[in-house]
Amino acid sequence: MAKIGVVGCGHISGVYLKSPQLFPILEIVACADLDLARAQAKAQEHQIRACTVEELLADPEIDIVVNLTIPAAHAEVGQAALRAGKHVYSEKPLALNTVDGQALLELAQAQGRRVGCAPDTFLGGGLQTCRKLIDDGWIGEPVAATAFMMSHGHEHWHPSPEFYYQRGGGPMFDMGPYYLTALVSLLGPVRRVTGSTRITFPERTITSQPKFGQKVQVEVPTHVVGVLDFASGAIGNIITTFDVWAAELPRIEIYGTEGTLSVPDPNTFGGPVRLRRAGSSEWHEIPLTHPYTTNSRGLGVADLAHALRSGRPHRASGELAFHVLEIMEAIHLASDEGCHVELKSLCDRPAPLPLGMQPGILDD
Repeated sequence: MAKIGVVGCGHISGVYLKSPQLFPILEIVACADLDLARAQAKAQEHQIRACTVEELLADPEIDIVVNLTIPAAHAEVGQAALRAGKHVYSEKPLALNTVDGQALLELAQAQGRRVGCAPDTFLGGGLQTCRKLIDDGWIGEPVAATAFMMSHGHEHWHPSPEFYYQRGGGPMFDMGPYYLTALVSLLGPVRRVTGSTRITFPERTITSQPKFGQKVQVEVPTHVVGVLDFASGAIGNIITTFDVWAAELPRIEIYGTEGTLSVPDPNTFGGPVRLRRAGSSEWHEIPLTHPYTTNSRGLGVADLAHALRSGRPHRASGELAFHVLEIMEAIHLASDEGCHVELKSLCDRPAPLPLGMQPGILDD
């Protein structure tokens, strides 16, 4: 059993703190937050110990630190955990830039520790079913892909939406990891990108509570379009935006020589998965082949814990997250400089989950 310490007790921590209910290999023993009262509230709710970040990192009992801090702190907290001799699993993105992301991976290698990173939704039943259909040849050779995250931003519903329009925010860094991780898991790594970006509304007005009426100055592009050349030869298009009022575009579609695959929302774990083969006049919904079809965040942490025990590579890896981070950074750079950007990183396509495993168990 792997003993887990959680750093960061915000909204997303709730589902992670429940993950031992799904995955017996995990035991969460402590949580920490800069706001100790918030950590104490979560600790009482989940019957674990609350402590300071420093106390958690110094605890020799803890094997893996789950880093749920704000993105601007991901690299700093991750490095501190590695220096304390812990393995690290971080919420997305791995870091705000590739310099910090590379430093994190290099420190992990020097310390003989592993880095994992969200999202782990690509391990859910929906995307694993898509992976099996592609690997089994149901759409032939993948030729192209499209991915669309279309919204009008967060200021109309989020209680504190300023971050989404500041450094480290924007639609690509906020939601792009879900879409790009799904695409890389299905089609393999990307070798080069180009892109275009813009800021449509330089100032946003918050219409949610409790900050109704406050103005937000937009610092990052809010409409981001990328073209992805995969190492396999497939070509992808991605749009992430906070600038549209409505759209009817699919989340993700994969186009092959023998058919088309409609991929579910990569920010979820389930379906539907739909397939239309060459010559067919209808779409067919495909029964899901794998478990974890409800909110199963923590699946990536459990996979890391199993991998540490067996010695195999873990699937939601730091290398995968770094590759996604480089793609996102390169799309913005390509727009700024008017060029294609050749990527320096390549990552292994993460292994699919085996069929027929007992729920909550990720190794034979």
